[in-house]
Amino acid sequence: MPKRKEAKGTKVTLKTAKKAIRTTPDGRRRLVLSNMGITIFPKCLFKLTFVDELDLSRNLIEKLPENFGDLSSLVWLDLHSNKLVSVPESIGNPRGLTHLNLSNNCLTFSGLPSTLGSLTNLKSLNLGMNQLDDLPLTLVALENLQELGLFDNLFKKLPQFLQGLRNLTKVNVKRNPLSYHQRKDETLLKGKSEHKEDVYLVHESSLCRTCLKRCKAEREKLIKGGAEGRRGREAEGVDSCMSEKKKKSAFPGLVAPNSVATVNQDLWRLREKLECVQVK
Repeated sequence: MPKRKEAKGTKVTLKTAKKAIRTTPDGRRRLVLSNMGITIFPKCLFKLTFVDELDLSRNLIEKLPENFGDLSSLVWLDLHSNKLVSVPESIGNPRGLTHLNLSNNCLTFSGLPSTLGSLTNLKSLNLGMNQLDDLPLTLVALENLQELGLFDNLFKKLPQFLQGLRNLTKVNVKRNPLSYHQRKDETLLKGKSEHKEDVYLVHESSLCRTCLKRCKAEREKLIKGGAEGRRGREAEGVDSCMSEKKKKSAFPGLVAPNSVATVNQDLWRLREKLECVQVK
């Protein structure tokens, strides 16, 4: 019996959805319906107009309703690891949306509407692990975009307009069939944001006493600089991840522990709390 239920898909009722709402640390109301075997978008969600964040990741959804944009209050949307082949034009309606994750679906260029360019407050857009070979030109309007995931797609060349997005600091285009010429453009994109690539800055107050002491000692040595400083760090066995990022810790009150790239945006939010452990 359980197997037959899964094949038909899990039915989400309004009561079930309400019970799945929780408050995030920053006071937002997040509805989490991840990994539930959902095959059809639950229409009852349209009654939850007060929800700020929606997580429907790791399900079996193939299509979103045309009026999906009626969820205009959303600021955070995670639809990764479904079976979406297209996104409705109304996706551009939630103008306050700042994070959108569409990775690991079946999206092609024709499945991306031009209305994505209407999400002008978008800071993070993840389109990795799809079947994309191009992006809508309207995305040039995403002036606030900081992070863009295009990994594991079919790009032979990168859209030129990406270099015009001045706030774009993280771009992942790994495992695409880029030509030699386009790999030069890829290098230019990386160079544009090199000062933030793979680095996460935290304030001293976020570190425990032991890590803070170690980081301060490291910073003292970096100020002295030179080959002697490097030899001293090796002799004292300072973590290699700190020595690789030494140039990044020149800002007063800030240190730069090693950062591990992740697709899941929920983990990015928790990274600040985990930095202390990573430095160790």
